[in-house]
Amino acid sequence: MVTPVSDAQPQQCDLLIEAGHVVPVEPHAVVLEDHAVAVSDGRIVAILPRAQARARFAAKQVVSRPDAVLIPGLVNAHTHNPMTLLRGVADDLPLMTWLREHIWPVEAAVIGPEFVADGTTLAIAEMLRGGTTCANENYFFADVQAAVYKKHGFRALVGSVIIDFPSAWARTDDEYFARATELHDQWRDDPLIGTAFAPHAPYTVSDANFERVRMLSDQLDVRVHLHTHETAQEITDSIQLHGQRPLARLDRLGLVNERLIAVHMTQLTDAEIHLCAERGVSVVHCPESNLKLASGFCPACALVRAGVNLAIGTDGCASNNDLDMFSENRTAAILAKAVANDATALDAATTLRAATLGGARALGFGEQIGSIEVGKQADLVCVDLSALETQPLHHVLSQLVYAVGRHQVSDVWIAGKPKLVQRELVGMDVQAINANARQWRDRIRNIRA
Repeated sequence: MVTPVSDAQPQQCDLLIEAGHVVPVEPHAVVLEDHAVAVSDGRIVAILPRAQARARFAAKQVVSRPDAVLIPGLVNAHTHNPMTLLRGVADDLPLMTWLREHIWPVEAAVIGPEFVADGTTLAIAEMLRGGTTCANENYFFADVQAAVYKKHGFRALVGSVIIDFPSAWARTDDEYFARATELHDQWRDDPLIGTAFAPHAPYTVSDANFERVRMLSDQLDVRVHLHTHETAQEITDSIQLHGQRPLARLDRLGLVNERLIAVHMTQLTDAEIHLCAERGVSVVHCPESNLKLASGFCPACALVRAGVNLAIGTDGCASNNDLDMFSENRTAAILAKAVANDATALDAATTLRAATLGGARALGFGEQIGSIEVGKQADLVCVDLSALETQPLHHVLSQLVYAVGRHQVSDVWIAGKPKLVQRELVGMDVQAINANARQWRDRIRNIRA
């Protein structure tokens, strides 16, 4: 019998990434050995064993990383990225002293489009070198931030700040809201940039402005990105001023729903945890910032076990003092065990999920990014596991959360486009970025002198 010769031609694709291991995140806790991911037009078109991939696809480019693990890009779910230029300005202080006596006065002197653009550029470079491909941004001059993220092909949800006092960004309530709606109109159909409302915190936003945020959030179907339940003092002050804890006040105002991105959440009762689960609230855990400011401990394990979508963020560089999501993940996992008094709490797979798919879902990007699945955007990161610091390799997921350092990120793609190749940034001038950071240091030093 003669077997007919197949005339099927190899399928074309733009990029084939081969890795020793692939961690898709969805399905949960799965590790695929010696696999490849095929990408066309910025999207994932196949995940399959390397040998099958070579037979099936004719790729324009093949990237082979046999000693690496391929993961979804990390999602930094709470940032103030222009504040990279304030890294180390004021340390070892409690939150309100840090804010009122140091950060806010310096910001008042320097905030403007130039400061925001330069700080965001520095942050993008740092995040890419650390495997972060998406950020949830919360800072003034959101229009400038959005343009900078777009320029560098970086994915972001950009929040328009709402706060009850004038700033260089806006002088009145009406101006804050006008700028927020203008931003939404400008970027509503962009494939990389989304928008959100970012009312600063319950102690800096009035009931009237929260109600206005809620109305617009409902009408436009956009997220609300908010610091809340950050410190015990915030709870005490809210009870004195409003007769309610902050979450109860937000619930009264109609904001506790699936569009709420609640950041910090270190002060929670069991009832509040279950309320968040019932309403579909996403909680962003910022463990290192909370530890450094002695703000408290987010009950991450209890939130996950109650069914709350958990994400992870670094906060800003003025309070962390870096944008290192690998460090943040390790701290989140270890701290959760201590808080829960349970060594099984927030295991490695669950932590990585929070830092990828959990963050993507919090931002409303869960259908596009956060896991390596066919049809999703190719926001992908290669992590080299060959270094002696990650040997021997017994468990890939454990190594990713408990041992890997951000310096082991070798390659990064966003929507299939290379952003980091063998540790070298693509399209970003590191020397110029460093020189610019130094001139901002000198300007801020002169202001504070």
